[in-house]
Formats: sequence, C-alpha cells, structure tokens
Amino acid sequence: MQVNLRRYGVYLLRWQASTPLLAGVGILLAGMGQVIAAVVANLIGGLIFFWVDRFIFTSQTLAAQWEVREHIVCVDCGTVSRGYRLVRTDNYDRTNDSRPEFRCETCSLRKTEELRRRGIKIE
Repeated sequence: MQVNLRRYGVYLLRWQASTPLLAGVGILLAGMGQVIAAVVANLIGGLIFFWVDRFIFTSQTLAAQWEVREHIVCVDCGTVSRGYRLVRTDNYDRTNDSRPEFRCETCSLRKTEELRRRGIKIE
C-alpha cells in the first residue's frame, strides 16, 4: 500500500491544530462536568474537522493528477485500450502538454516505475 506522505503530513498537522481548540472548549465548559464538557468538545470538533478531513482525503491539490481516456492507441506498444497519463504531481507537470502521450495499463505501469526511478514523486 502506497501512503501519500503529503496527505499524511497535513492530517498530522490537523490533529495538532485540534488539540488546543478542543482543550479550550473543555476548559470553558468544565463547570458543566467533565463528561458533558468532553461530549460537547467532541461534537464541536466533529462539526469542524469533518470538513477539514474531507478536504485532506479528497482534495486533488494533495494528489497526483492522472488523465484517463477510453480507446486510445498506446504510444509505446500500439494497443487500443483505456489510456493513462500522469498530468501533474509535486515535481512533474504536463498540464499544458500540446501532445499528451497515453499508455495502456501495462505500459503505464512501466512508465510510472521509470518516472519514480528518475525521482518523480508519484504516490
């Protein structure tokens, strides 16, 4: 299993940000009792951090972006199939490529490994 270290790092920062917020709510509500303060603090945390977590785990900003097309001719082997191409990642950007190269699944996997060996970060 590949771990997207960028997402994981942002997630860990999110956890650290939640600590003072929830502690503050707990302190403010301590007069209501520890259990009630904890329940209310967790509800507030859930209302806020659900949306933050959703962004972290679904954002295309934090992911490599791939383009997939049906019925392409693979640039490497000539097979007509579903085609893949890496568009953008941390240190690779073919967003404005005027001649995008699509590959079948087999050739795409081979190309992905080649890019990794060249130092391109692909999660």
